[in-house]
Amino acid sequence: MFKFLLRSLTSATVLFLYLIINVSAQTTVAINDKVQQHIFEYSQISFLEDTTGNLTFNQIKVLASAGGFKVNQEPTPVTRHPNSAYWYRLKVGKNPGTKNNWILEFFDQTIDSITVYSPTAPNTFAATSLGSKHPFSARFYLHKNFSLNIDPNTNSEGVYYVRIRSNHSVNVIIVLRTVSRFISYALDEYFFFGVFYGMILVFGLYNLMMFIAMRQVQYLYYIAYNLSIGLYEMCADGIAYQYIWPNFPAWNQNAYGIALFAASIFAVLFTQSLLNLKVNAPRLNKVISWVIVLRSLYFVACLTINNNWFNYKIIEFIPLSLAFYAGCYTLLTGYKPARFFVIGYTFLLVGFIIKSCIALNMWWLPVTEFDYYSLSVCFIMEMLFISFAIGDKVRILKNEKDDAQQRIIMQMKQNEELKDVLNKRLEEQVQERTKELVEKSSMIAEQNEELRSVNELLQQQAEEISRMNVLLEKDNIILHNDIEKVTHDRVMSAEVDFEEFSKIYPDRETCFKFLSDLKWENGYACRKCSNTHYGSGHLPYSRRCSKCGYEESVIAYTILQNTRIPINKAFYMIFLMYSTKGKISSHKLSEILSIRQSTCWAYSSRIKKVMESKKKEIKDAGNKGWSKLVIDNSTN
Repeated sequence: MFKFLLRSLTSATVLFLYLIINVSAQTTVAINDKVQQHIFEYSQISFLEDTTGNLTFNQIKVLASAGGFKVNQEPTPVTRHPNSAYWYRLKVGKNPGTKNNWILEFFDQTIDSITVYSPTAPNTFAATSLGSKHPFSARFYLHKNFSLNIDPNTNSEGVYYVRIRSNHSVNVIIVLRTVSRFISYALDEYFFFGVFYGMILVFGLYNLMMFIAMRQVQYLYYIAYNLSIGLYEMCADGIAYQYIWPNFPAWNQNAYGIALFAASIFAVLFTQSLLNLKVNAPRLNKVISWVIVLRSLYFVACLTINNNWFNYKIIEFIPLSLAFYAGCYTLLTGYKPARFFVIGYTFLLVGFIIKSCIALNMWWLPVTEFDYYSLSVCFIMEMLFISFAIGDKVRILKNEKDDAQQRIIMQMKQNEELKDVLNKRLEEQVQERTKELVEKSSMIAEQNEELRSVNELLQQQAEEISRMNVLLEKDNIILHNDIEKVTHDRVMSAEVDFEEFSKIYPDRETCFKFLSDLKWENGYACRKCSNTHYGSGHLPYSRRCSKCGYEESVIAYTILQNTRIPINKAFYMIFLMYSTKGKISSHKLSEILSIRQSTCWAYSSRIKKVMESKKKEIKDAGNKGWSKLVIDNSTN
């Protein structure tokens, strides 16, 4: 029993050591005519990271001889540090009698710089430069992938060195293909590219026609999204570099980031519109709006601060997952058009996860053509189901419109029936009412005849009353004029208080009019140029010469000029001074007019002076003599 255990342990140890030796040592890939294609993986590749990026090929050969290369332990090697240059060593052996011509091909079209050192003779190598930084026309094969020929005269084992440097992390997918397999594969690949991009154009044209017919902005969002996806795929596949900007390799650095940003933004805008989130999920709609703003700010930062930030494509998982969640949420709330949307975004999410796992080196299987183009396939499925979702929404809207029309038709029928019933009832009521009116019309005719005779009598009385009113109105006017004349004569011929005096000159406007009539009773003549034509001035009742423009106010050149007391009180003071022949004291004037005694004294003195100068004029003037004191000739 012990011998059996010892023998088993020895066998296991030998097997373990064999596996370690085979895993740790780089294996040689032998090519023959039976195999048309081979993808390098695991221990078939050894690598060395040049953190300085300055090592020469001769230094690399010395390091390779000293065991500086490590055997790759991953299904697909990945460059993780943008500042480093990665060197890869491949061993290719050619079996005797092999007739096929072979090429070495690199799948990732976004690699900035690839330099392949191919053996041409013992210890002699030829360098070939590839990569997206070089003009497209410099390639030997005008194909989207980076390819170079394997020397057909090499029959023994050949060691190839590959230097890769890129400003972002890339998957180093290296493939050996026969030329015939390469041509067949290229034709098939470009055929499927034509189908893929053709479908994008078809979907775009279809949605453009839908927009023209429906006038809904969601179709424009979806067209922009499809075109952005097409541009991104063309950037990732190298098709854009081959056909759109072959002479501008610098575009390869940022074009995919711009296309991915546009696809992300238009995708969430389309989601908001298709799912009607503003109504179905208002809070989620606000969250998506904030995501759009933040994604736009990040895009601006990538353009202005650091273009390498475009490489963090994993950020697109946020708007993608948010759109997927919005579809699931609205579907659970009963919004039927979301069902195909959820299916389409499920495909897109799966493709994005596969692509992200490959980019982050989390894919546990060797990368094949299907894995590499899985996202493109998922894009096609997503566009297909999104088109179903759009059609489903249109169909549901059409059904709702048809149902609404049916309800309207039914309602119109009910309204018609109700109208007939109402019309019938109204006809019956009208007949009854007409019968009553006919019976009452005779009574109304008799009453109208009586009223007509009464109206004639009233009209005669009204005419008589009107004649009496006209006579009374004339008498009232005569009486009113007599009262005003008597009042004026009484005021001007006797001592009256200020209240009674104010009834004749109640306000500033009345006083100004009196002054105007008094001052220019003999006509107007300009004091500057003697012109007799005038117009209205800026102040009330002032006159402006039409020739020289001189304006004369109504109180200018009167005893009231430069007087600060109210003009009606000034009038009353002149009247009191005239009626008392200047014997009233300034104290009495102050008491009557409620003006300071000093002011009354100054103004009464001025009036006395005018009275003295016009003694002859006012001697026989009667009750109008006080008005002659107003015009102060001393101011002329």
